[in-house]
Amino acid sequence: MATQNFDLAVVGHFTIDTILLPSRTCPFVVLGGAATYTSFSAKRLEASTSVVSKVGGNFPEAYMWWLSQEGIDLSGVTKVADEPTTCFELDYSKDLSQRNLKLKSKASPIRVADLPKNFQAKAIHIAPLAGEISLDVVECLKGCSDVLSLDPQGLLRSFDEAGNVAINVPDDKQVLSLVNIYKSSADEIYALTNESELKPAIKAVHDFGVETVIVTKGAKGAVLSVEGAMYNIEACPSRVLVDPTGAGDVFIGAFLIEYLRDKESVWCASVGSAAASFVVEGIGPTYFGKKEEIYQRANALYEKQIKQ
Repeated sequence: MATQNFDLAVVGHFTIDTILLPSRTCPFVVLGGAATYTSFSAKRLEASTSVVSKVGGNFPEAYMWWLSQEGIDLSGVTKVADEPTTCFELDYSKDLSQRNLKLKSKASPIRVADLPKNFQAKAIHIAPLAGEISLDVVECLKGCSDVLSLDPQGLLRSFDEAGNVAINVPDDKQVLSLVNIYKSSADEIYALTNESELKPAIKAVHDFGVETVIVTKGAKGAVLSVEGAMYNIEACPSRVLVDPTGAGDVFIGAFLIEYLRDKESVWCASVGSAAASFVVEGIGPTYFGKKEEIYQRANALYEKQIKQ
């Protein structure tokens, strides 16, 4: 088999999300997971994109068709007929600033044996949701790409019998020594590093050898730390805020594609913020804007950043 060399590969479970929004009387059930939002974002910027994931027999064929129509390579997706798909319930507060996350079911882990043969990508984004990616898988992926990116959210979560989520910090943080780019929320980096302030938390991640650290802060934008410099990246204005699900995943997808194109880091983050500003205007992964629209918003934000 010929080597498959993609611009971006995303490793992590697709999900079926039940989203409860204060603006709607009924739940919205839709394709979800960081793998979805990150890969869709990359495709909007015309990058070749693949996903390595595992789903259950209840994963709709319509979702597979949807992903294929978007041009996402699914040769690394394993469907296990007698197992469930990872499913989450996301219940948002009235102002959308908080959400209650509940795990309803979980697919089996992604193993080294599940990785496609001759698998290569210019960048690989590791995006676990519920502990489905182990250190040995990450070590194997390290040999498949020059750029390894990590969102640790699924490595930090624990779940009780009812599916309620709590942060459980892993004792072994060796995975950080394998990655080039790190992206998480502020709460997650505080938990991971046992720091209570952002600068020392970011430094602690850099100390593992991570070159670029991104901390997303929702409506407050993001913090980018690279080569000893720290930048506050504003949130790009949206026309309307409908559903904040996946905004951070869209950010990193767009960031990575511009990073692969050797663009300056603040520009990459501006594109990430611009891309994220579109997805929140729709429900779930249904609206991402066009490439030209993303760059238009990114240009306005970047010009504002460099004038500060």
